[in-house]
Amino acid sequence: MNKSTLATAVLLALVSASHAVAEENQSTDQAERIEVRGSYIKGYNAHSASGASKLELPIVEIPQSVTVITAQQIEDFRLTDINDVLHAATGIHVESIETDRTYYTARGFDVTNFQIDGVGLPLAYGNNQAGDDTVIYDRIEVISGANGLMTGVGNPSATVNYIRKRPGQDSNLAMAGTYGSWGSTRVEVDGYTQINDTFAVRAVAAADNAESYLDRYSTDKYIGYVFLQANISENTELSISHAYTRNDAEGNLWGALPLYYTDGSATNYARETSTSANWSNWEVTRNNTVVELAHQFNNQWNLRATYSHRDHDEDSELFYVYGTPDSETELGLFGYASEYVNDESSDLFDIYVAGDFGLFGRDHEVVIGATYDTMEWQSRSLYDYTTGNGFPVMPDLNTWNGDTPKPVFADGETGADVEQTQKAVYATARFELADGLHLTTGGRYNDWEVDGVSYDVSQDANADEFIPYLGLIYRVLPDVVAYASYTETFVSQTELGIDDKTLDPITGESKEIGVKAELFGGRLLASAAYFDIEQTNVAVVHPDYEDAPPTEVRYRGADGISSDGFEFHLAGEVVEGLNMSVGYTDFSISGDDMVADYTPEKLFKLSAVYDVPMIEGFSFGGNMRWQDDISRVQGVVGEGFANAGEEIVTKQSSYAIVDLMARYQFNDKISLAFNVYNVTDEKYLNSLYWAQGYYGAPANYSATLMWKL
Repeated sequence: MNKSTLATAVLLALVSASHAVAEENQSTDQAERIEVRGSYIKGYNAHSASGASKLELPIVEIPQSVTVITAQQIEDFRLTDINDVLHAATGIHVESIETDRTYYTARGFDVTNFQIDGVGLPLAYGNNQAGDDTVIYDRIEVISGANGLMTGVGNPSATVNYIRKRPGQDSNLAMAGTYGSWGSTRVEVDGYTQINDTFAVRAVAAADNAESYLDRYSTDKYIGYVFLQANISENTELSISHAYTRNDAEGNLWGALPLYYTDGSATNYARETSTSANWSNWEVTRNNTVVELAHQFNNQWNLRATYSHRDHDEDSELFYVYGTPDSETELGLFGYASEYVNDESSDLFDIYVAGDFGLFGRDHEVVIGATYDTMEWQSRSLYDYTTGNGFPVMPDLNTWNGDTPKPVFADGETGADVEQTQKAVYATARFELADGLHLTTGGRYNDWEVDGVSYDVSQDANADEFIPYLGLIYRVLPDVVAYASYTETFVSQTELGIDDKTLDPITGESKEIGVKAELFGGRLLASAAYFDIEQTNVAVVHPDYEDAPPTEVRYRGADGISSDGFEFHLAGEVVEGLNMSVGYTDFSISGDDMVADYTPEKLFKLSAVYDVPMIEGFSFGGNMRWQDDISRVQGVVGEGFANAGEEIVTKQSSYAIVDLMARYQFNDKISLAFNVYNVTDEKYLNSLYWAQGYYGAPANYSATLMWKL
């Protein structure tokens, strides 16, 4: 709490500076105020977010930590992939375990809750495969902590809300072409127009050919997006949109590099070293259709209904390397090949009404809604046990060129066939209790059911749970708000207790107190928060069944991971022409030593761009992320070594990745941007989330030519 007190003091000091600036500018006329406001809206300070409650509230009045990666920040640093965006988000850690599969963590927990325009995005495995491209999104909101009101099922980590691009009020066309290291190329086209008084359309297309520093790895990505909007009456709007993404990866990783030798010493491969075979491939195709209906009953009440259908198809031929190499010969590894096919399909319907009402002489807001979603996935894995090519003996990885005969995938078929259904009703009310004092309260009732089998393990489970939400906001000063909030999530479990009944769900609780301030006339938003999170009733093996066969093991509920810490975020125009986003997270994890070891508990994020007044049209800036050291216990050294029995620990020291950018605006239509990534050429392991890992990219660059109508 000392850190929270310090942050509060810093905020109050900034408020004083803000008031001083305001007093100096009291003579500024109204037209100048509007011009400044337009500038910072285009910068790094987003003012509202709806992913936390469906109430379109100013961020300063949301009783949770909220970070928004704006369109300007995405453009400045060419954050073309969701992984790039979340690397820049306060409190989020990107766990790049493989080239085409990524997990995210926040406050010590996996991030499993995702939304599109505030409506849930079901994911079968809670991770990101063949990362989403950002070209169709206007901005990305991150709501830290549990978001039980809008998602209900998941971990008390964070919710990532993708806000899609929509047609503007007039017409616009923008194109961009990028050339980068290793011969990578990218082309984007984005345009919208008002067809007539009734119809408007926005269309986006991109093609991205990404070569890589990793041996044999490359991706070809194609994105298409169309959003058609129709004003079918004065008060009713109907829209239909479709997004298509295809990502074809070759030479992709399945698993990663071994991190230690048989004697316990650390491996240290070249950054380009890859375990992929030269025939490895992973194709992912996504189609997402969304239909929205919005109706304004009157000035106070409106309705919004959304239907979303999503297909996600994967087809891959994968090569995994396992074993522990010898430090002298580099031998001792084996290959493991598999064909993997996965098809997911989801349907989601969400409807809610929102409005204002008066009570006891004050104005209040309420949202009442319901959600129904289903998701099915079928996956299949095949192997080669007969030709001798399915499990080859590996050579020294330092000389490995991926040359191994392609197996015949016809053996050992296994897989998954699972169906998940979620039904929920929710309500949120925001009451004005007194001048400057607001209470946000509500709840969500979830009925969740899963049926099926995944790789010979039953997934049958069902649970129903009421998830409460409580938030209090008090405007301490005209520009300063103090808040407190409490919310929950739950995760259903499939493990059986000693009564042969499925264990109750894992429950997550998130408590947060903080302060937010709008500084320098609203150009800058600052926040500081202290949070305390717990998970309870996590399945662990019952002591009476520790030696039982796997099919007969029974479990009990136990305390899970807990974390507590501090988070600070600042976004906006610090001084005229300087846009910044700064975030710092510092927390500690208890309840699971392995998670505590491999999770960085201190994260610092900084993005800043300055429009140089002396050179009209010229901007430059930097993007930096820093994390403290992490480690992973890998076991003990085996017999036959002088240090037999010694603990093997893989370590990654703290490091910072620094990116730089410069842009010159030739005129209103044409600009040229140059970006350099990892300018210090830092060598680092992307993640220790798994017992394997691979290195991040060395120093590289891109140049982008942009044209706007």
